Amino acid sequence: MRESSFDTGVVFINYAEGPPSGPPLVLLHGFPGRWQELLPIIPALSLRWHIHALDLRGQGKSGRAPGQYRPEHYTADIKAFLQRHLTEPAILFGLSAGGLIALDAAAQLPERVRAIVIGDSPIDIDALIALMNTDESAAHFAALRELATSGRSLAELAATLADLPVWVPGQDKPIPYRDRPGVDDVHLRAWAKMVSQIDPGALDFHAEQRATDFLSKLDMDELLSRIACPVLLVQGNPALGAMLTSEAVDHAMSLLADGAHVLIEQTGHDLGLGNWEVAPLLRAVTDFLESL
Repeated sequence: MRESSFDTGVVFINYAEGPPSGPPLVLLHGFPGRWQELLPIIPALSLRWHIHALDLRGQGKSGRAPGQYRPEHYTADIKAFLQRHLTEPAILFGLSAGGLIALDAAAQLPERVRAIVIGDSPIDIDALIALMNTDESAAHFAALRELATSGRSLAELAATLADLPVWVPGQDKPIPYRDRPGVDDVHLRAWAKMVSQIDPGALDFHAEQRATDFLSKLDMDELLSRIACPVLLVQGNPALGAMLTSEAVDHAMSLLADGAHVLIEQTGHDLGLGNWEVAPLLRAVTDFLESL
């Protein structure tokens, strides 16, 4: 993988590019995040596809754009990348919030998107607004925003993140992040690196319970109805913290012209990426891609 940057005309977008092994496959991370969170699936996918893994604006090594961190701003960057950097239609793989951006870009640029993979994205916007507006969610993102401005070393950030309270399914009170399954020192360092690279302003909507304002221009029913290309919905297990509910899947499938759905019962929202247990995810994505 070789890192480069692309100028959208507003901001520089950092991306990692693999060998030209086939048609372009654009990977979009979740929020907040950076392209490295998709590393567990990149080697296998690079055998048959030309990988472009992007850092969204204000995250990773991409440039900052103060005051311009709504979904439509992220989508504009992806549209510019598809139109001006790639020479043929691409497949989009969006993890979590990256999936919302992928759907938005595909609805606006159908001629530049060949297919879409949605990785446990919260496509029920009403439910997403309700979640983002909870005190627990706001406190979590406010803590991340404070850490992003703290100037602490990577080791100090990791130690602080270990104690960050998080809510997990089946628990009636938050637990320290370090007590979540699969969290170890290396995981905490990777998360600390992500926090150290994010523009604190990108977290404002989430930290200040302004979800309705943030998502005001995202009409998911309209987007899904406009998309004609094949779409794969990859769902984690809601009992393990997945955000794509079965009700949302059923509704999306009723609107999509060419939809497919896979449930990965043994993983939560991260679909196995966090602990590199990605065989079920790779099976679903590879089978879908090879059917195109």
